[in-house]
Amino acid sequence: MPPLARRNLTHDPVRLAVTLTGIVFAVVLIVVELGLFVGFTVTTSSIIDRSNVDLWVVSKGTPYIEQGGLFSERKLYQALATPGVASAAKYIVHWAQWKTPSGADESVQVVGFDTTTGTGGPWNVVEGNLNDLKAPDSVMLDELYKSKLGVKRVGEVFEINGRRARVVGFTRGIRAFTTTPYVFTNFKYAQGYAGVPEDQTYFLLVRAVPHSDLKVLRHDLEARLRDVDVLPAADFSRMTRIYWMFTTGAGVAVLIAALLGLIVGVVVVAQTIYATTMDHIREYGTLKAMGAPNRYIYRVIVTQAGISAVAGYALAMVVSFFVVRASQSGGAAILMPWPMAVGIFFLTLLMCVVAALVSISKVTSIDPAMVFKG
Repeated sequence: MPPLARRNLTHDPVRLAVTLTGIVFAVVLIVVELGLFVGFTVTTSSIIDRSNVDLWVVSKGTPYIEQGGLFSERKLYQALATPGVASAAKYIVHWAQWKTPSGADESVQVVGFDTTTGTGGPWNVVEGNLNDLKAPDSVMLDELYKSKLGVKRVGEVFEINGRRARVVGFTRGIRAFTTTPYVFTNFKYAQGYAGVPEDQTYFLLVRAVPHSDLKVLRHDLEARLRDVDVLPAADFSRMTRIYWMFTTGAGVAVLIAALLGLIVGVVVVAQTIYATTMDHIREYGTLKAMGAPNRYIYRVIVTQAGISAVAGYALAMVVSFFVVRASQSGGAAILMPWPMAVGIFFLTLLMCVVAALVSISKVTSIDPAMVFKG
């Protein structure tokens, strides 16, 4: 590392602070925009991704989870009789109206699952437990939506579509993309809340025997059940994400914002690094007048950019940590998985180096004689 690079940065603390501030602003902006996009993407299909099953049996032509159609629960027994099926369970995801203490109606999504096996049930339970949902009229929801639904504590009784619902527990971090809370309950009670006939269901969740050929099992189920689609969980998850993120336009808006954040970040970093380099233009002219080769000047400028990138990234990650943490209590989650954090590091490094390369062309064209001019 050329010592001159470090000295150039530390010689003027104010300029260094301005440079790092610009990089931190750019990186945090990128984290927020990309984190929102990742958060929305994960939220849209969280119910499917957390179901821990291999196949979803859905009504014919179902485009995404919220648009499931009813079919006979007799298909459950046909599925269980299919070779290669280890287990199958009925499942409901359907809109309903929650009556708050003030008398207002709030839309919720009732999720009915088999409480015996727990398949498709809630996760991250922070108060109460899954066994509590076996009790009559019991429901569980995420603590994020307490205020929205008027819930203060476990044991309170409300109404869902005119039927009694008693809160027996809370989860943490189960968001709904549509801001309509998920309310988990026993499949039997979900039928009542959602107005589903006793012999009908919206989905079947199927687990395959270990090491089974899922393609073969899927074909066998479609041949045996008829008039339904049998979808691998990953495919159904992708279909749901694509619908909410792109078909509705909501995801496109977030993605455009993320791209704009990236562009703004690149511009801010480029201007900051370029300005820093130009501030030392006479020093570089002096080096050339003393016979310093261009490759040495390249190393100095690129090293300065690298140091600025690493320092700016480190500070930005500290700020981003608090931003991400604060978002967990809000309606829109900002997520920063480690691959994204690593990717942003290399992006920051690339932005700074590219900005340095832009200024290099200016430096290498310096006339050394400028040093001796007034």
